[in-house]
Amino acid sequence: MKAPLSSSTSSSSGILRRSRLSTYLYTVLAFIVFIAIIHGEYSIANFGRVDPIIPSPVISTTPVKKRDKLVVQLPSFAVEESEERCDIFSGKWVKDELTRPHYDESECPYIQPQLTCRTHGRPDTEYQKWRWQPHGCDLPRFNATLMLESLRGKRMMFVGDSLNRGQYVSMVCLLHRLIPEDKKSMETYNNDALTVFRAKDYNATIEFYWAPFLLESNSDNAVVHRISDRIVRKGSMNKHGRHWKGVDILVFNTYLWWVTGQDMKILKGSFKDVEKEIMQMSTEDAYRMAMKSLLRWVTRNLDREKTRVFFTSMSPTHSKGDWGGEAGENCYNQTTPIVDPNYWGSDSRKSIMKVIGEEFSKSEFPITFLNITQLSSYRKDAHTSIYKKQWNPLTTEQLANPASYADCIHWCLPGLQDTWNELLFAKLFHPDLI
Repeated sequence: MKAPLSSSTSSSSGILRRSRLSTYLYTVLAFIVFIAIIHGEYSIANFGRVDPIIPSPVISTTPVKKRDKLVVQLPSFAVEESEERCDIFSGKWVKDELTRPHYDESECPYIQPQLTCRTHGRPDTEYQKWRWQPHGCDLPRFNATLMLESLRGKRMMFVGDSLNRGQYVSMVCLLHRLIPEDKKSMETYNNDALTVFRAKDYNATIEFYWAPFLLESNSDNAVVHRISDRIVRKGSMNKHGRHWKGVDILVFNTYLWWVTGQDMKILKGSFKDVEKEIMQMSTEDAYRMAMKSLLRWVTRNLDREKTRVFFTSMSPTHSKGDWGGEAGENCYNQTTPIVDPNYWGSDSRKSIMKVIGEEFSKSEFPITFLNITQLSSYRKDAHTSIYKKQWNPLTTEQLANPASYADCIHWCLPGLQDTWNELLFAKLFHPDLI
């Protein structure tokens, strides 16, 4: 017969059992928390399978087909994936006074005076309070903490014209509040062609590179570039592309500068040549040439295991009042979105969208298409209009007719371009959305 346990032995055994139980419970609890984080909104994964989205040749709000051959392992930043697919570019604008805007204009010192509409006298704020609602799903909430953590040790660069610069500034405004004043900076280089925002503790940069045609052109001066007789140099992607190498997230755009109302002038040879050989091409053919050059450069110079590439579609203008307004009406004094779901502005050329669809569908390098055109077409209320810094004194005639000098190209911040970055965020982290 075993000797009875002493009270001290019994007590020690109880303590040991409780200790083991506590350790087990803590282990289980830690595992549950870990799983919740992995699948939750604040999780971060460095790699995941992503279907590169190829734009359809025909403009529509229906989901585009995926190309199975282009399903590759990418640094997607994805946090979750499901079998359900949702077209986040097809939807409607809904009023949201609870969660919009994401920031106040006065809180972000990085917004250029061309985009600070309230500072320059815009009386209403309704344009800031619209949220994009896709049909059939909700757009993931932009998470600045997750975005910054995912950019740790990385470079993100927006490349293109002033519209892409607006999206760049929007991204900086969405993130900078999380960074102490002495731990962030913004500087310009290369005669203002390159702007770099640094988050020092994250060893991360968010950059903008001025290249309105992507190819070399006579409009490459980031300060003085208002040239009506525009010339683009054929086969010159390396001129700017050498500054894009090594970037982890690249966001390209180019469109508006190609639409001159006449054929494009294309330079064969060099701008330094005394006698220049210049040929003329239609806008569509010239744009196709640029897309071929971009895709060739991306394939030859970027590592698909490291770099995510995005292309933002045409940013629409509202200069002609073709939504059914009065003759001569434009974006001036517009305070509400267009509600006709089939509206497509005449300034957004479907022939250009067709070129993008045809060329990108052949790409060997996966490129994610941000189809912001249709959803932005509804937002005639979101432009800077007359509420911006005017670089030249206004004439008496202009002052008498404000619509005559309204800027119906650029967008107020905060505003529409914050939604563009929500869509970019969604494509980075949620591969189930198309």
